[in-house]
Amino acid sequence: MSNKPFIIVSNRLPVSVSKVDGQLTFTPSNGGLATAMASLKVDGQVWIGWPGIASDELTSADKAAITRKLKEYNCYPVFLSAAQVHNFYEGYANDTLWPLFHYFQSLATHNTVYWKSYIEVNKLYSRAIVKQALETATIWVHDYHLMLLPNILRKQLPDSSIGFFLHIPFPSYEIFRLLPERKEILEGLLGADLLGFHTYDYARHFMSSTLRLLGHESQHGTLRINQRTITVDAFPIGIDYKKFVAATKSGAVDKELEVLDNSYKGQKVILSVDRLDYSKGIANRLDAFEQFMRQYPQYHKKVSLLMIAVPSRTEVEAYKELRDYIEQTVSRINGMFATVDWTPISYQFKNLPFEQVVALYAKADVALVTPLRDGMNLVAKEYVASKQKRPGVLVLSELTGAIDELPESLRINPNNSNSIVKAIRKALVMPLREQRQRLRTMQHRLAQYSVQRWANDFIEQLDRTKRKQTAISEKLLTSQNQTDMISDYHRAKKRLFLFDYDGTLVNFVNTPDPAAARPPSRLLSILKALASDKRNEVCIISGRTRDALESWFKGLPLTLVAEHGSWVKQEGNWAQEQMSFQHYKDLLLPVLETYAERTPGARIEVKNFALVWHYDNVVPELAFDRTTNLRHELHTLIDSNEVGVFNGRKILEIKPRGIHKGTIAAELMDSGQADFVLCLGDDYTDEDMFKALPEDTYTVKVGIKDTHARFHVTTVNDALKLLEKLQKSPAD
Repeated sequence: MSNKPFIIVSNRLPVSVSKVDGQLTFTPSNGGLATAMASLKVDGQVWIGWPGIASDELTSADKAAITRKLKEYNCYPVFLSAAQVHNFYEGYANDTLWPLFHYFQSLATHNTVYWKSYIEVNKLYSRAIVKQALETATIWVHDYHLMLLPNILRKQLPDSSIGFFLHIPFPSYEIFRLLPERKEILEGLLGADLLGFHTYDYARHFMSSTLRLLGHESQHGTLRINQRTITVDAFPIGIDYKKFVAATKSGAVDKELEVLDNSYKGQKVILSVDRLDYSKGIANRLDAFEQFMRQYPQYHKKVSLLMIAVPSRTEVEAYKELRDYIEQTVSRINGMFATVDWTPISYQFKNLPFEQVVALYAKADVALVTPLRDGMNLVAKEYVASKQKRPGVLVLSELTGAIDELPESLRINPNNSNSIVKAIRKALVMPLREQRQRLRTMQHRLAQYSVQRWANDFIEQLDRTKRKQTAISEKLLTSQNQTDMISDYHRAKKRLFLFDYDGTLVNFVNTPDPAAARPPSRLLSILKALASDKRNEVCIISGRTRDALESWFKGLPLTLVAEHGSWVKQEGNWAQEQMSFQHYKDLLLPVLETYAERTPGARIEVKNFALVWHYDNVVPELAFDRTTNLRHELHTLIDSNEVGVFNGRKILEIKPRGIHKGTIAAELMDSGQADFVLCLGDDYTDEDMFKALPEDTYTVKVGIKDTHARFHVTTVNDALKLLEKLQKSPAD
């Protein structure tokens, strides 16, 4: 681990502060996040968050005392008023984001007061962080309460390493787009260098929303925005596996197990442990258990459901109503099936000590984990870890993040009561040997990727991302690079300029109308000035058609190369590459037309020596599907090495392999004997030029992408500024 300052940021600190009889009390937390962070041994580590008590209850002396005491725990408090806690935490975080991200969009409240408070509190956290951080700090922000924070910090600490991890699901685009502040949330998250999610599905949903709402494309989990690369990846959070294994061997757990064995002697125990929340599917679970009791009367007096509901957000109305419903349902089911000596459901609404929870896990023959939606669900993992001495079966909802890591569980759809009933029945009759085998496989997996491994994995990936950013930034064209270039330019007797057009000299336009991409007056002025110097040969090498380039640059003394090298205009005359493409056009154009007809937004561009399938205005998911199928079909039709299918910026291009920008660039280089060469390009076709030119030439990629070019500039405007500097700079 690095010795840079390391700051953990979450809504709550791992130490809770309260006032009892006027005295401040400090209670350490045993939560999963606190356990994970405890495993990170980093010098200068500080944890920043709310201490759990409203600032309205505190005097200035109290705040000072809390700050001093928390320093002993390497913690620093963010004090929030009761109104801020209500509007930010109970309001926007838990009345807006929580239900929406868990697909309960009908329960989401959209309130401008909540949103303003969310902004306000995220800024409060940023101020607290800036007080503790250096410019080079590593900052790890946690969860949905603080999704604006990464971008706020990026502006204040631009050189810091910022990671963000979301502990709940990130919903699909169709759900996320319902959020009024959707763009602001995405922009807030994109301040991070590394964005972590529990599963790849959540990461994919985030990248889809980023593309559709902000237009940022991702490639292999990497987003490139201006001068920054952002990594998006899945990190399934684990548990402190060794802690649970050790607990099963402790005397305290053995005593609790003895009590449970006596209480449920001769019965199978089905365990349900959840925080009281509508996302956990507790009501569905009760309905399924009632159906099981009706369907299998032979299990009366032989099976008991032990239900533990951990209090949560008890002041929120939706949670009060849920508690009332659960308690009424439990009473109804017990009233229906209970006998003098047997109660089918034992229900407790409270927090239990750790040893009691482990004993319950160890005792339970079946764990019933049926959330309607869950980011991960650690109860399922804790149950498996606690089954060291006794067999058992995990019944797990397919809508939890944990299902991918625990496929040996009995998978159920929580909305299908028949699915749950069948799983309970299967679990109760499963042979002990099979139970143990399933458990051993899952235990091995959980032991390998513990919560400690999860935390270290995230930080290591954050370090790798930052190193990757540094490597890219080292290619950025600096002021010194530009000074050297200008000096070489003036010393040169013969100069060659090789320019791509779209994405290099002008920004892309999403329209088939060539007029929309016509060069602006600024560009024409730059080209005219460069070409007027007799020592300069200025060449535009584009995928555009001959007619387009001719109409745009008529009258300028430029060398024009159309369709990547199929047509070349020098000294006023066009010359055509001697080869035929007509056979392939006749063969492939009908295929492209068929795909375009059934793909809204797609279009075809027909050139002399190329066919181009454009999908820039197609819905991204449909574009991926259609383009994948189209590419496969084209490959089956092309049985020659003469023609290839190439991926570009939202295009699929079919063109001769022997015609590319690298060939013409090398020819121009050889024929002109230039002692200064500047080559500008932005996409895959320009890589052929970069590779074909000598290493000491000035090759510049427009945009932050992997490249063979020596340098990067960020935008088209940066490229134009560079050319303006060359033409306006005085000679040495």
